[in-house]
Amino acid sequence: MAGRTVMLIPHREPGMEENSLPWDYQRIITAVRQAAGPVMAREVGEVVGVDVSVKAKLETLRSKLVRLVDRG
Repeated sequence: MAGRTVMLIPHREPGMEENSLPWDYQRIITAVRQAAGPVMAREVGEVVGVDVSVKAKLETLRSKLVRLVDRG
């Protein structure tokens, strides 16, 4: 975007809705909420349909999870 950084996952603010997130992040949040407790990236990947046998795809998912946690 014209040399500027674009933040797909904004920092959480009061009144911010989850539907402002990209669709894949919404699916990840739904999968984490359905879990009975803490989850591993592999478990989330299985729920959202990521091929967890491919390390590169699992690492991509892990980075999305970290991004969500970092931004609240």
